Amino acid sequence: MIKEFREFIMRGNVLDLAVGIIIGAAFTAIVGSLVADLITPIIGLITGGVNFTDLFIVLKDGATAGPYTTLEAAKTAGAVTLNVGVFLNAVINFLIVAFVLFLIIRSVNRLKSGLEKPKAAAADAPPTTKEC
Repeated sequence: MIKEFREFIMRGNVLDLAVGIIIGAAFTAIVGSLVADLITPIIGLITGGVNFTDLFIVLKDGATAGPYTTLEAAKTAGAVTLNVGVFLNAVINFLIVAFVLFLIIRSVNRLKSGLEKPKAAAADAPPTTKEC
């Protein structure tokens, strides 16, 4: 059983998957920073200074009655909230990751199709004969 497990782990697909997960985690951190530190402030500026992180709806007041100026203040008071801004940040993160993956897959597919065409053309060419 240990031998089978070692063979399974050493397969190329498993190693590729592990590398992909590690790169994906690092990429997610970069995209999270891109959204939180660059895109969200720009959108907030366009919308008149709205901070998406602090965009929430209070469902039930906490120990201290609202209104709460920030999401952190609402959480500290124990209020029950719908965190619309946090959700919007997650949606923006997803769209960016999905778009970048689309671009990567599209590029790889174009590269593959570009490599396959010359081989197919060479295989279809009839053999030539040399006249002496």
